[in-house]
Amino acid sequence: MPLLTRIRGPRDLDRLSLEQLDQLAEEIRTFLVDAVSKTGGHLGPNLGVVELTIALHRVFDSPKDKVLWDTGHQSYVHKLLTGRQDFSRLKQKGGLSGYPSQAESEHDVIENSHASTVLGWADGIAKANQLLERDSHVVAVIGDGALTGGMAWEALNNIADAKDRPLVIVVNDNERSYAPTIGGLANHLATLRTTDGYERFLARTKELLERTPVVGRPLYETLHGAKKGFKDFIAPQGMFEDLGLKYVGPIDGHDIEALESALARAKRFGGSVIVHCLTEKGRGYQPALQDEADRFHAVGKIHPDTGLPIASSGADWTSVFGDEMVRLGEEREDIVAITAAMLQPVGLDRFAKRFPERVYDVGIAEQHAAVSAAGLAHGGVHPVFAVYATFLNRAFDQVLMDVALHKCGVTFVLDRAGITGTDGASHNGMWDMSILQVVPGLRLAAPRDAEQVRAQLREAVAVDDAPTVVRFSKGAVGPAVPAVGRIGGMDVLREPGTDRPDVLLVSVGALAPMCLEIAALLDKQGISTTVVDPRWVKPVDEAMAPLAERHRVVVTVEDNSRAGGVGSAIAQALRDAGVDVPLRDFGIPPRFLDHASRGEVLAEIGLTAPDIARQVTGLVAKLDGRYDRTAAEVDSVEPARD
Repeated sequence: MPLLTRIRGPRDLDRLSLEQLDQLAEEIRTFLVDAVSKTGGHLGPNLGVVELTIALHRVFDSPKDKVLWDTGHQSYVHKLLTGRQDFSRLKQKGGLSGYPSQAESEHDVIENSHASTVLGWADGIAKANQLLERDSHVVAVIGDGALTGGMAWEALNNIADAKDRPLVIVVNDNERSYAPTIGGLANHLATLRTTDGYERFLARTKELLERTPVVGRPLYETLHGAKKGFKDFIAPQGMFEDLGLKYVGPIDGHDIEALESALARAKRFGGSVIVHCLTEKGRGYQPALQDEADRFHAVGKIHPDTGLPIASSGADWTSVFGDEMVRLGEEREDIVAITAAMLQPVGLDRFAKRFPERVYDVGIAEQHAAVSAAGLAHGGVHPVFAVYATFLNRAFDQVLMDVALHKCGVTFVLDRAGITGTDGASHNGMWDMSILQVVPGLRLAAPRDAEQVRAQLREAVAVDDAPTVVRFSKGAVGPAVPAVGRIGGMDVLREPGTDRPDVLLVSVGALAPMCLEIAALLDKQGISTTVVDPRWVKPVDEAMAPLAERHRVVVTVEDNSRAGGVGSAIAQALRDAGVDVPLRDFGIPPRFLDHASRGEVLAEIGLTAPDIARQVTGLVAKLDGRYDRTAAEVDSVEPARD
């Protein structure tokens, strides 16, 4: 009987011998490769933390002791050891989340899956434990990549201030976040990895000196007492100890016995301790180890034996952007690129290969990236900062006060905008068009297809006196959606065929095909519709108000929160222009959305062509005085979704 099937909770690990624990680690790796190859998910990070997770749950008593995971994409082993072994619907509707989830287990705490936050959480929980006199521990697991984030160091500064507050920080050092970790911290950790550890050196010295008559023992105690200086000479961990943090390591992150010993010592210490563990991302799976780009950080469905994808989805939005960046780089020497530890995921790897001296990877530090971009723009170049839409939230103040206030020509490219689906609440890029509406002077483009990504990126980098934003969706880019005309700066995607049409349907970004489907459904109900794509949704095009005035009702459809989004901005623009036309905005309700496929999420929130067409039909019927009970019931559904 496989050992893994006997594990229903962490305390089941206590009965296993070291040999059985090693066997369990191999079973877990086999399980992960088999399960994740069928569903997709974060494979490489979890293969690297198998022994570390086993040791954590052997030494600490979860959920009484809180084991916190930074980002959380490496929590699959934690799930397996806390009673969650059905991975058949991982990241799918009704299945396990790809991150820790409080709804799944009392062993899970942090759900946000944004990096560098765990130490702040740990600091707060440890303070609460101390204040309420709880006899429990807090363990924060953070990767070397996440330690490049400024929030981690803000937390360390506070953690080090309390000498008697129990808190164990486990640095999972695999030299990578998505890609290899870079920067000064990475260099320091590399020094620790490649220097013979102080504790091992001291142990050998003790053994030698204790065999030395008379002077051996006093000399050893003198050397051990010297500690500072001498210890930094042997292994330069002084960066941590200068903060007042006890340092243990480096530890082989795949040696369960060594890990347990180090973690047990840290647990007994009674204050803040850093346990530095060296792990190998993708360990035990050759296709992952051979993937130099990101060690199978995240995969789709793959063949488990080869690691090759089962199916190709064709060109995606990210690759369209990446290819156009290379062309722009060849045409303009002033174009530079910035990434926050995600060179390949945001499509800048080809630009980096072609122009390595014009790419800056700042680590997981979106705030710094935005400020640095302002400095680059002031210095005479045009930076393009490519980042997931959900992660731009972290740099809002810098976009507002450093880039926009100083009228810097910086282009922000937001990948994974709108509903991303399977990665859950924290990865949906559903807030950018709301939070950016308040930034003076900022211009925001939402391309509807690949051709518009290329065109609007070029328009964005041509602006040198204000921030510009280009946002696009996750996954495969659909067929081109041609324009049949232009009004002002807006593309007309469908003309109504009448001088006094009923509906002006404003389509935002990738939802253009859906909006055309809505128009076709309305046409079957005898409702004439104009469909326009504003292209640049901020500021609202000056032609919008006079165009709206020629219609009976305005409908906006966006892949963004309805709260403060494009629909709200257009409504305000119409009010300012004195255009009194009913407006109905369709978008994402202001709530956190559970993980599921993009299509399933859209259906759940009513953002589909039939749902919208039905409600618009009811609205037009009401204007005509033909508002029956059925239409009223349909129309009343939308407010409830808020």
